[in-house]
Amino acid sequence: MNPDSHTLCGSGISAIIAAHGAELRSLRNTREIELLWQAGPAWRRHAPILFPIVGRLKGDELRHRGRAYPMTQHGFARDRRFDWTERGPSSCTLVLTDDADTRSRYPFAFRLTVTYALNDRTLNVSFEVSNPGDEVLPASVGGHPAFNWPLLPELDKEAYRLTFSDMEKAPIRRLTDGLLRATPEPNPIHGNILALSERLFDDDAVILDRPASTSVRYAADRGPSIEMAWQGFREFGIWSKPGGAPFLCLEPWHGVASPRDFDGEFIDKPGLMLIAPGARHVLSYQISVD
Repeated sequence: MNPDSHTLCGSGISAIIAAHGAELRSLRNTREIELLWQAGPAWRRHAPILFPIVGRLKGDELRHRGRAYPMTQHGFARDRRFDWTERGPSSCTLVLTDDADTRSRYPFAFRLTVTYALNDRTLNVSFEVSNPGDEVLPASVGGHPAFNWPLLPELDKEAYRLTFSDMEKAPIRRLTDGLLRATPEPNPIHGNILALSERLFDDDAVILDRPASTSVRYAADRGPSIEMAWQGFREFGIWSKPGGAPFLCLEPWHGVASPRDFDGEFIDKPGLMLIAPGARHVLSYQISVD
């Protein structure tokens, strides 16, 4: 077996998973159309895993018991090599645990297990965050898959829309310098439909910090479509690179960037999972293709 990657094959979908970052690198439908962004010059990632934070911390520092630790945007998991614990034709599992390097930035014991499993035309991605330590584990986790936009090269970007499972009436949140603004913003979603355009991301990501929906469909009137559903995640981000890029990120999160005015201990940061010693937290999302 290739130690660096693993290919999953189902009846209507295939996927490639890398050990580096436990990252999804390819997702193809029955017609062998590549749906996942292939880490081009506009953005050098495919579908990074966000852990132990989502977004940024103020000053890129994590504060714990009066000490400051360096912590860059979205955390370190996306840049670490995971260990394979199971590899089969339609599923695989990878794990990352704390070590001297992680503790120099994140002074907590943890075990992050990521499982990918194919079922017909659906890829299930599950995260299990476990606390093997003797103090509360404060953490966030999120998905960041980038899909080609457009999914068919001959279509315009503005032919695509997001259709949420429920009406999304709540205001959205935006970022300044990667930190959460204090004031909510007007919601660009009309009913349950978000029309997509490059201008939507002039002000960076669209963040639903209290979504009513638990699924969303990304599609035009013809060609491939993608439906994402999620369980256990509390927030949802939508992002493409300001100024225009040929990808669209659909991001289920448990956690958000630090509020601009938050300057306290990490454990008090809004939006974290607080996992008791010996406990675990399980979250998952599914990508269905058509």
